[in-house]
Amino acid sequence: MQKTAVAWLVYRLTGSALLLGLVTFVSLIPSLILSPFAGSLIDRYNRFKILMITQVVSMVQAGTLAAMIFFEYYSIPMIIILSLIQGIINAFDVTCRQSLMVEMVDKKEDLPNAIALNSTMTNLARIAGPALAGILLSTFGEDFCFISNFLSYIAVLLCLFMMKLNLTATPPSQKSIWIELEEGFRYVSGDKELSSMIVLIGISSLFVIPFNTLMPIFAKDIFLGNAKTFSWFESAAGLGSVISAMYLANLKTAKPLVKITIIASAIFGFSLIFLSTAGSLPIALVFMTITGIGMMAQTSSINTYIQTHAIPEMRGRAISYYVMAYQGMIPIGSLLIGWTANAFGPRMAVTLAGIVGLLATLGFMFYKHKVNPAKHLAFD
Repeated sequence: MQKTAVAWLVYRLTGSALLLGLVTFVSLIPSLILSPFAGSLIDRYNRFKILMITQVVSMVQAGTLAAMIFFEYYSIPMIIILSLIQGIINAFDVTCRQSLMVEMVDKKEDLPNAIALNSTMTNLARIAGPALAGILLSTFGEDFCFISNFLSYIAVLLCLFMMKLNLTATPPSQKSIWIELEEGFRYVSGDKELSSMIVLIGISSLFVIPFNTLMPIFAKDIFLGNAKTFSWFESAAGLGSVISAMYLANLKTAKPLVKITIIASAIFGFSLIFLSTAGSLPIALVFMTITGIGMMAQTSSINTYIQTHAIPEMRGRAISYYVMAYQGMIPIGSLLIGWTANAFGPRMAVTLAGIVGLLATLGFMFYKHKVNPAKHLAFD
């Protein structure tokens, strides 16, 4: 919700697609650089304590940003710095949160469904949050979004303090963190199934998912709307994500995840092409809903696959590479799509994103068939 409000505020103040991309870039680029380090750190220390620390620091960051907007201190450089700080926090928080969830499931036969539910909720928040932000922006204004985000951490911290987790004590590692970084890279790169999934989400995050950066331009300039129009786009994506969530959260096994990933990636690519060519707002909102379905199913199925297939002692590091490919590539992609929109227009930029998504899907299917031809029909 905060990320969306920042994007709308920056574009309202500057009218620059390039600055839109820059804000997203600094908020996510730490994941590209720090995620492998975070994965090794989390495999060495108490994950719950690390999560508590990240939430307290996040609350301080949110409070600082809320105070700035409330007192109308509209400083673009300060907004960029605070976005960078949040990105550094998230590099550790997301990896920690994902790996900790596995230790919270008592019955291991429930693990695939629990991971799917957790992954779906995580990605649903990424899409439903902006939808809520759009509604609040158009109804109450920007400051309400930032203050609400700050106050929400009270509930988060209370929930964490109430949790009583019996975590297995991790014996102190005798290896240096650099050796563990190398071990994590060797493990992920040596597993063709895991590495192909990470490459697919990396390509999608670099060239396809950043399309959402341009939605303020679609709402304001292409369809001549305002913050309320922007909220419709975000709500449409949120509706699509809910549809995917209802399906993915009811998975009973991890077997169909590769098939789901392929279908979702194809839906995502086609829907972006149709969204970019939509001639009316209602049609655009329909295809925006479908993009939410495809994007949610793609990211959640890949996340679930990695967590269910990674060995326990490498899970934190495997997840860190997913976070690096997912969150880490989006900032570079945001700059790239911002530049493409400036050079060729927002419609063409989204069209190209859809085409790249389809090509990546075809490449992934070809690779799966080449590596494991006996299973390519079942996609598992």
